[in-house]
Amino acid sequence: MDSGLLVLLSVALGLAVGSGFVFVLFAAARRGDHAATIVDPSVPDGVDQVIDAIDSAGVVLDASNNVVKVSPAALAFGLVWNHGLVHPQLVAMVDSVRRTGEPVSRDLSLARGPFGDATIHLQVRVARLGSRYLLLLADDRTEAHRLEEVRRDFIANISHELKTPIGAISLLAEALEPAADDPDQVRRFARRMETEAQRLGRITREIIELSRLQAADVLTGAELLDVDSIVASAIDQNHVQLDTHNVTIVSGGDAGTQVYGDEGLLVLALHNLIANAVQYSQQGTRVGVGVHLTEGVVEIAVTDQGIGIPEDDLGRVFERFFRVDQARSRNTGGTGLGLSIVKHVIENHGGDIRVWSQPALGSTFTIRLPAASHAAVASLGEQR
Repeated sequence: MDSGLLVLLSVALGLAVGSGFVFVLFAAARRGDHAATIVDPSVPDGVDQVIDAIDSAGVVLDASNNVVKVSPAALAFGLVWNHGLVHPQLVAMVDSVRRTGEPVSRDLSLARGPFGDATIHLQVRVARLGSRYLLLLADDRTEAHRLEEVRRDFIANISHELKTPIGAISLLAEALEPAADDPDQVRRFARRMETEAQRLGRITREIIELSRLQAADVLTGAELLDVDSIVASAIDQNHVQLDTHNVTIVSGGDAGTQVYGDEGLLVLALHNLIANAVQYSQQGTRVGVGVHLTEGVVEIAVTDQGIGIPEDDLGRVFERFFRVDQARSRNTGGTGLGLSIVKHVIENHGGDIRVWSQPALGSTFTIRLPAASHAAVASLGEQR
């Protein structure tokens, strides 16, 4: 065959093969683009902005349960890890919606993240988002759940605490009739009934006071107060107890400090701290009340030389009805509400309370309150 013809045939064959290869590449590219469009992980327009704007924790999942969009709250709750849902309960809800097409809503208690032991309580809703995605929303109900537990515990504690004096009064009343001919027995039973009645009244008053403190706007009538006057009033209310326990009280520190608040409530809080200090002190010891002004903070410290508080109990001393020494508290008429009342009073005044203690060495409770600024004091004086 002519060599020229062979060259032409070779060129034609090369063009045909090249054209076919280009066509195959083009078709493959078309199919690739089509497949990419089908599995494109981008969520529908506007969903990103909605997820970022809502308060709920939000998660968007694709058909393979891969997370394609997650809000910061969902990450903070530990719902997502390594582009997937952490908790089997959430996966089960997602699978149910994908299977039935119907939205699902449940209240769940979940571990916070894949490693921690802490528990969060969430109200979770899952629904379809378009044809390919699912939307999971979770609202944090942990605080509401905690408050409900506190309420139940409080009611249970009240029931328990009230049963003791009420039961004692009932038994003593029954014992009075058979002892009618024995004046000494009658007097003894009457004294015990009076003690239990006083304790019952004290518990009732402190429960009412604590409930009032937990209500909103307890400081609507806040006034400018002299801390020296508050300390003097609280000490004066404890003079009888000081004399009975043979305990000396000493006060001092920075004079002339001022705070804003309710004088009656602050005197009540400091009175409770001093009463506790005296109650748990040995005879012949001293209780100190010191006032210090440091960088705009007024500190009122009540220090005793009493029995002290074990380290394991320090974190619980402000709980309602908690007593470090159960037997001693009952003998002295303690209700276990005093320190809880102190904590609520101080927190309502924008302050806090701290405690230091060691067994057999004593305790120091320190109230910290915002000091009244000189500018605010001068302004108030001009208004008056």
